[in-house]
Amino acid sequence: MTAPHLSADSSQLPLPAPSISPLTGYTRAHWEAAADRLLAGLLPYASPGLAQYRLPGPASHSGPWSDGLEGYARSFLLAAFRIAGSDGQAGPGLIERYASGLAAGTDPYGDERWPPVTDRAQPMVEAASVAIALHETRPWIWDRLDDRVRQRVADWLGGFVGARTNDSNWRLFQVITEEFLASVGAPHDRAEIDAGLARLEDWYRGGGWYTDGDGQKFDYYNAWALHLYPVLWARIAGPRADSGLVATHRARLREFLGTHQYFFGSDGAPVHQGRSLTYRFATTAPLWAGALADATPLPPGRTRRLASGALKHFAGRGAPDEQGLLSLGWYRPFLPVTQRYSGPASPYWASKAFLGLLLPADHPVWTAAEEPGPVDTADRCLALPAPGWLLHSTAADGIVRLVNHGSDRLPPPPAASQDSPHYTKLAYSSAAAPETPSADEPPGPDNHIALVGLSGSSRRGRIHRLYVRGRQAASWHTPLEAHEDDPGVRMTTASTVHGPWEVRVQRVQAPTGVGIREGGWAVACDNAPPAEETGAGWALARRDDGLTSVLVGLLGWDDRDVPVPGGVVHARDRNAYGRYSTTPVLTLPQHVGGTRLLVTLVVLTADPAVYRDLDALRSGTRARVAADGSVRIRFPDGALEQVAAQALVPPTELSGPDIQPSRTL
Repeated sequence: MTAPHLSADSSQLPLPAPSISPLTGYTRAHWEAAADRLLAGLLPYASPGLAQYRLPGPASHSGPWSDGLEGYARSFLLAAFRIAGSDGQAGPGLIERYASGLAAGTDPYGDERWPPVTDRAQPMVEAASVAIALHETRPWIWDRLDDRVRQRVADWLGGFVGARTNDSNWRLFQVITEEFLASVGAPHDRAEIDAGLARLEDWYRGGGWYTDGDGQKFDYYNAWALHLYPVLWARIAGPRADSGLVATHRARLREFLGTHQYFFGSDGAPVHQGRSLTYRFATTAPLWAGALADATPLPPGRTRRLASGALKHFAGRGAPDEQGLLSLGWYRPFLPVTQRYSGPASPYWASKAFLGLLLPADHPVWTAAEEPGPVDTADRCLALPAPGWLLHSTAADGIVRLVNHGSDRLPPPPAASQDSPHYTKLAYSSAAAPETPSADEPPGPDNHIALVGLSGSSRRGRIHRLYVRGRQAASWHTPLEAHEDDPGVRMTTASTVHGPWEVRVQRVQAPTGVGIREGGWAVACDNAPPAEETGAGWALARRDDGLTSVLVGLLGWDDRDVPVPGGVVHARDRNAYGRYSTTPVLTLPQHVGGTRLLVTLVVLTADPAVYRDLDALRSGTRARVAADGSVRIRFPDGALEQVAAQALVPPTELSGPDIQPSRTL
């Protein structure tokens, strides 16, 4: 069948409503219009029977057949929230559109049949979206399907029974799908459902944080999968769900949301860290899930402000594009934020952001006046020991910064150490993205300290935590691709944050002759390379709008007692925030061997009161080594911090001889 066409014209979005939404202007009507626009944009790419959506762009490693199913399943999730949220009164033809797709996709002999659900295959992911959508639209779609179609759908979803999944958030796809099968009286395995939920318990690390499988795999999958699916499972299971387990999931979600609210800048941008960032505003899904499950500490007006802020942020920066499509990218198309499994329809996991439409129009999240987010009102600093992070934000410019001493997305040893720019940088932000060169290129210099030798620049790889407390966090790593087999080579970093400033105290153990390079934040824009300024021991990059990255050598950054010159590294098409990017760097030409102590100031700011005072940026932060070996730090506003000498010594070295600071201090 052919469904009626819904316009993808953004001019049809409702007018802002400042009386109820003074910060974003968005209301429920804006969310409904955004959903309609996304659904309409897909129609030109639908197969004749509406079972597949073959969008433009490079295929995933699963191939076009699976990618077409992905287009159906992920948009069905969006359509389901729209249909259920309107009590079946969503755009004309929407129910028929997805019912027709079900019939064509599950016909085992049809031209548009879906690939089967088999061991560790991509259809497992999509089957869970289909199951959720069928549950939420049960009165309008499932209950009205022909018996033969219902049986075919159950048979296709039933491929999960007895199948092996990846040992990660995929376990929850099996939980969701088989619970739906149980709800309609179809064959399922209760032991597999229970095992998947039990595996989730193995990954809980406290404070509302799960790792996505064994290891230190902390990212937004904690938000849009590991917390979200238990809420959706409970909705499907109803009285079959263990009430104690449901209460545990709700309590953890509540605790997580107390932290998650800090991950959004005042402009709505989420912190740019981790994989699958092309899902964009899916980062808001747990905000709505908390309201849906009565498991949120946030006032309803703040929930809507954070979620609407993220949706509006991307809408104002080309996502969706003028055709109403979500591209493989962040704002514009940008493939380095994708993975091998990313196909043209993968970005439509962003549909999860529309979960709030399941809440009735008279729910307080839609009727309460917007309230400011935590980043809007005051400077914040939050220690997160479970993922190994520090969050610090500033109200003057609304920027959130994440200091990373814990997430590397690596399975536990003896798995080989690897490097990923979305996990192993020292810091991430809501206003800047990491440089993402291709795999055959050297790593970007931003937010990284590297040994530089004949084999190129070292990578961070596996992160070994030391501590996260107060305003400080520390870790160490063995540099990859540069003497990684030498037991005397090690980088230890302690970060201290205050306002927009971060001071990194770094203990570098390396052989004689290698260089050391450290980079600050990469700032990027589309029209031209950011401006640059450099001097003895410092460097700066600045965008036209004032976003400024500064790097200052406080201690140890000198060669024969002369401060090293600051520099910048330019790149093109290596940053999700813009085509042209610039990173301030400091480089020591040769390490004298042994251990060297380096202290560096790293700043990312858009506050004119900070970036316009260049003298304060260059010399307002001071550091010195005290007699006890600790590093004393004084920030420009007079705040004092101290990094203890033992904070830079991994536990395996605590019993060894003391190592004195470099003579250059």
